[in-house]
Amino acid sequence: MKILLSVNAAWNIWNFRRPLVEALLADGHTVRILAPRDDAVPHLEAMGCSFSHLEMSVKGLNPIQDGRLTFRFRKHFREFKPDAILSFTIKNNLFGAIAAKSLRIPFIPNVTGLGTAFLSGAVLERAATFLYKTSFRKLPIVFFQNEDDQALFIDRKLVTEAQARRVPGSGIDLDRFAAAPLPAGTPAPVFLMIARLLRDKGVVEYVDAARLVRARHPHARFQLLGATSAENRTAIDRETVESWEKEGTIEYLGETDDVRPQITSADCVVLPSYREGAPRTLIEAAAMARPLIATDVPGCRAVVEDSRTGFLCAVRSAESLAQVCEAFIALTPDERADMGRAGRIKMEREFGHNIVVDAYRTALQKLNPAFRQPPE
Repeated sequence: MKILLSVNAAWNIWNFRRPLVEALLADGHTVRILAPRDDAVPHLEAMGCSFSHLEMSVKGLNPIQDGRLTFRFRKHFREFKPDAILSFTIKNNLFGAIAAKSLRIPFIPNVTGLGTAFLSGAVLERAATFLYKTSFRKLPIVFFQNEDDQALFIDRKLVTEAQARRVPGSGIDLDRFAAAPLPAGTPAPVFLMIARLLRDKGVVEYVDAARLVRARHPHARFQLLGATSAENRTAIDRETVESWEKEGTIEYLGETDDVRPQITSADCVVLPSYREGAPRTLIEAAAMARPLIATDVPGCRAVVEDSRTGFLCAVRSAESLAQVCEAFIALTPDERADMGRAGRIKMEREFGHNIVVDAYRTALQKLNPAFRQPPE
């Protein structure tokens, strides 16, 4: 089959969906990536994919301006003539679906999160709801990354139960993200937050909680890893981050293509996000046997088992986050290690990338019965 993967950044495919692409290529499919060009493109082409540049803005959701994307998608779809389109990220799902249905091309979106549209007030949420209902109507399969998002879409009649399938995010390479022992002999715990620096990720609450905790535990360290240049209306600028550094509240680690060294050096990984699909940083950290702290919201609570693999706190509450950070500080080294091991076991049981690959192979077989899955 000729399969096209559509996403809002090529690095998304390279970093998160590489096992899926490798499996599709190994199965003999022709794979093309449609996304804005970035530094990941040469890596994808070296794997054996072809690539087409997609002109799009990843900032915000403007139904009128973004509607023009539909015509760009139609142009690319007509050129490649795929047998199936696998889509990820909000705009690609919405406007790609409309274009694909107009050309009668099977289209399978993956709801990787609801984005700021569902967090920004009634007007934008109504617009997003209308777009989802229009775009997803009569699609053969819609993948979701957590049961909360799946239930919301079914309750609002944006999809039917027959359409909906759930996968554990993009899956995790359990060999690459191998379990690592907790740091030994550190004088104080190191908390690490890995995320794009957006307010919706809970960055401000993380910093406020750090102030509260450090007032009582001055040796506790709070690190922040992630890009400050995100095209998003909730983005936090570099100057603000520098002010937090000068204050001594956080240590900003910049950004990296490989988070494993930072996770290895941390005692606990934190994500106080307002809502997630399947939070990749938490999944990676749990696979490396790190205890987690996250908000009790869709996506996060699918990864964190409260008081077993980590702690859950109230959303948008620095005070609640500070309390669970202090609860972590009170744990003994053995209790922290047990929590990390429990998280690793959960990743092995529920989040291996083979689960995602098998789900897509089954979906492709449904679209094209002539496609046979490879032998075990």
